[in-house]
Amino acid sequence: MLVLARLTQPGPFFSRTHQLGGFVGVKQDGRLIAMAGERMKPEGFTEVSGVCTDPEHRGRGYAGALMRVVANRILARGETPFLHSYAHNTGAIGLYEALGFALHSEMTMQVLAGA
Repeated sequence: MLVLARLTQPGPFFSRTHQLGGFVGVKQDGRLIAMAGERMKPEGFTEVSGVCTDPEHRGRGYAGALMRVVANRILARGETPFLHSYAHNTGAIGLYEALGFALHSEMTMQVLAGA
């Protein structure tokens, strides 16, 4: 998961991110090529997170299919799925809008690294 996240940079993804919620993925020849999962869980909501596809395998519908699985699990628990995206990631935003997500608000994010 870390290899794929480092390759695609879907946003903050660290060695224990996968422990924050359920993740699903697509493997080819034993290698993870796409994934999506859950992260933050404020009351009544769950974030769809870590959505990414290896660049060599994009355009095949993996991200959308995985997001549907994750979102349907969230909805089945009576929660509302939400997500974040970098403003420059227009391809992802187009996919999210096609799946029914809509812009709620813009925010500024700062990633701090320890010395």
